[in-house]
Amino acid sequence: MNELNDSIQEFIIIGFPGYQDRNSRFIIFGVLLTVYAFILLGNLFIIVIVLIDRDLHTPMYILMSNLALVDVVITTSTIPKLLAVLGTGASGISIAGCFIQTLFCGSVTAVESFLLAIMAYDRYLAICKPLHYYTITNNSVVFKQVVCCWVGGFIALTIPLSLTFRLQFCGSNKLLHFFCDHSAMLKLSCTDTTINSYLSLSIGMCVLIGSMLYILFSYAKIIMSVLKVTGNEGGRVPGSSLDIRVIAALIQNVTPPLMNPVIYCLRTKEIKISFVRLLKRIDILPNGN
Repeated sequence: MNELNDSIQEFIIIGFPGYQDRNSRFIIFGVLLTVYAFILLGNLFIIVIVLIDRDLHTPMYILMSNLALVDVVITTSTIPKLLAVLGTGASGISIAGCFIQTLFCGSVTAVESFLLAIMAYDRYLAICKPLHYYTITNNSVVFKQVVCCWVGGFIALTIPLSLTFRLQFCGSNKLLHFFCDHSAMLKLSCTDTTINSYLSLSIGMCVLIGSMLYILFSYAKIIMSVLKVTGNEGGRVPGSSLDIRVIAALIQNVTPPLMNPVIYCLRTKEIKISFVRLLKRIDILPNGN
């Protein structure tokens, strides 16, 4: 049963407490809108290319396209509302809307951790077990792994969020953050949040540390395999303030979605070839050899 105090009908997203003047908000709005546009263009480009090019229907690119989708969802669940706060001053968000934003942002962040772990394992198989790669993994296996990532990510946040939904909120309704962050919401509760804090911290650490250990294990095996090969061949392997915290959180939120298309996809030869093929298909480039 929902026990939210009737006196609070909505939360107020403050954004950047020290930058409330018109000029500062205008500058932040312009920079953020530009970054968000690049995030959408880069990641949607990857998704479309992988969808329409059958040559890219492989485990690695299925994972990459899902990572791009994750980046789109994470930023779209937070940035548009922040742009509205900065641009029009529409800082109010309903309690239900705040919980939905928290659910999507937190859950998809967990999904991203799981996907990065699976991508690391995929690279381990491709580099260390190339002859057995397609007997161990295939599109069907990766599809099931991706589904588990999405389901697991939402389950991971639904548990602590369901307890938060039962808390009472009274007094101040101002969220000192740029979106409905779970920890920021807990600070506004007038009831004991000890269990909520410990539970959310435990689940968050399990997701983060578990994924990180899996990634480190996969890349450690890759490095050991490379060192072993080069050794056998006789070669050598060459060797603040509240505003600062809010800004750091914002950078953390937008940097991975902005850079992932470049790091994982746009530097990949197959993506470049597929893009050129697409341009020729729609007659933007000549079809000559």
